[in-house]
Parts: sequence; structure tokens; C-alpha cells
Amino acid sequence: MPIPKSAMRLEAERLCKTMPDANSRTIAKRLAGEYKCSIESARMVVLRIRGNAGAKSRKSAPFPKKPGKAGQKPQMPPSKAENWEPVDMGAGISIAVLSDIHIPFHDETALAAAVAYSVDRKPDVLLINGDYGDFYAQSRFLKNPKSRDFKGELTAMRDGLAWLRAELGSKTRIILKKGNHDERWDHWIWNHYAEIADEPLMQFETWLHCEQHGVEVIGDQRPIMAGELPIFHGHELPKGMTNPVNMARGAFLRTCHTVLVGHGHRSSSHTEPDLWHKEVSVWSTGCLCGMHPEYARINKWNHGFAFVEVAKDREFNVENLRVTKDGKVRAS
Repeated sequence: MPIPKSAMRLEAERLCKTMPDANSRTIAKRLAGEYKCSIESARMVVLRIRGNAGAKSRKSAPFPKKPGKAGQKPQMPPSKAENWEPVDMGAGISIAVLSDIHIPFHDETALAAAVAYSVDRKPDVLLINGDYGDFYAQSRFLKNPKSRDFKGELTAMRDGLAWLRAELGSKTRIILKKGNHDERWDHWIWNHYAEIADEPLMQFETWLHCEQHGVEVIGDQRPIMAGELPIFHGHELPKGMTNPVNMARGAFLRTCHTVLVGHGHRSSSHTEPDLWHKEVSVWSTGCLCGMHPEYARINKWNHGFAFVEVAKDREFNVENLRVTKDGKVRAS
């Protein structure tokens, strides 16, 4: 029994839709073999569907296709890769680097000591190097219902930024780099309210009133450059690797480059020379949060932060500092 022409046209329309860049003759050959007709008659069906069979067909074509030149090759598809460049803080500056504050689970004594020390040193930049907030309520891990208080967390984080601005004054640049805990907000919005995730009112910086306090927010896990020193929170580095010896050596094995990181809540350093005896040094900073959260009652953490001086030639010096239980700042 012969196949109705309407059936071949429906199949031709399907192929034109699913194979928009395929040559018309290629589709025609497939139709001719399936529906036992000549290639030329099948090709005319395809041309009409694509609007390439005269002026009349162009007006009614369901899947129009611009005619290509004879022998034209398929083109590379446009890339969706995003530009990912470091944020450069510049040279000839001093930077206080505070990481892993985890408001509202911060340690008041340690945080006050780190900020007071920084104020005395009059830094040009205060870099909050990830995990400013804890975002406990947005965590995907098991949560104690008694501790879930997002409104309270939000108020504390806003108050924290207002306090930092008041302590450091209006001239100090404040940069907040998102850590893995800060990213919990974005992930929660993406999972629960994807349809409004791109609304300005739903953004991390909007909820924390960052613009009001003159706080710049850096996301996308972008590195921040202090002269020639890349600074990461630490969660951006490759996974699936342990931290032999200490956090700094772990960061060295992941990057093979001089870098400063937080994330591990431990002050440490590691230096290795390369073939030509050029030193590669890595530092990890301590935290400024409480020492016994419910997910890690026993740990090897310490309180600490860093102070970085960057010369005009972009060379730098890192002071990896610890904070004692009674709030004294010590060289690490």
C-alpha cells in the first residue's frame, strides 16, 4: 500500500526541525529511501518546508532556512563559555584578609581582635575572604529546627557589615568574596525559586544591604589578586584530594602556585623551591567563627587572619596571624 504524501511531509517537517543545519539533499535521500520515491521529489518537499522553492514557499515555510552557497561547510556553533578573570585590587596597598567569620556563629573575641588590629594598621582594603555568613537555614545538610532562623541570621549579617564599615571608616575599600557557605543562598534560590533567581531583589548583595554599606561582592569563585598574590577562599580548588601535612601544602598540591586561602580554619604555610630555586609559598588563614559547631565538635581549627602589604612593583609580603583565646594577635 503506497505511503500518503502527507505522511512523508510530516516526516520531512520533523527532520527539518530536528536537523536545522542538515543539507536539504541529505534529508531528501533519507526520505526517498523510507518512502520509496525519487530523491528529487523528496528534495522538493524539503525545499518547500524550508522556503527555498520560490517566493510563495518562503511565505508559508514552517521551518525556513537561508539558502547556503554550494560547498558551504558547517560552521562552529557559538560558545557559551563565560569570561572568568581575576579581580585585581591593585598595587601599593595594604590588605586585611579575614576569612570564615560564619555570622551569626562568629567568635566575638576573635573577630573584635582581628578588626581592631586591622583598624590600627589602617588597611586600604578589608577583604572578607569567603564565608562571611553561615546561611545555616539554607544548608542542604541535616539541621536542628531550633537553630533555623534565617531572619535572625540575615539581621546579624546586615548588622555585621554596618559594624565593619563603622570601625574601618568610609575610606577603606571593603570586598566580600563569596565562600561555599555564602553560595548556599544562590543554590537555595536556584533550587526553590528558579523562575525569579535572576531578579535583582533576590540577589545575595541586595539581601545583605551591601550597596548601602559600600561593600563590593565578588562571586563566580573568581580569584582576587593582591599584586602577584592570588587569593581564594579555598573551596574553588580541585576536589578529591586530601591535605597532607597542613592546609597550605594541600593548596600547593592543588595549584602548584603561590596562593593564599582560607576555608580550612587553620593557619599554616608551605614553601617549596622550583627547579631554578624560585620559591613557591602558600598560606592558609585561621577562622573567626566559633570553635565547636554542631557539625564538627572536635577539630584542629584556630582563630586567625592575614595582613598583606603589596608594593608598587606588585611584590607582596604576607603576615599570617593567629588570635589567642584572650584576644591577643600573634605572628603565626
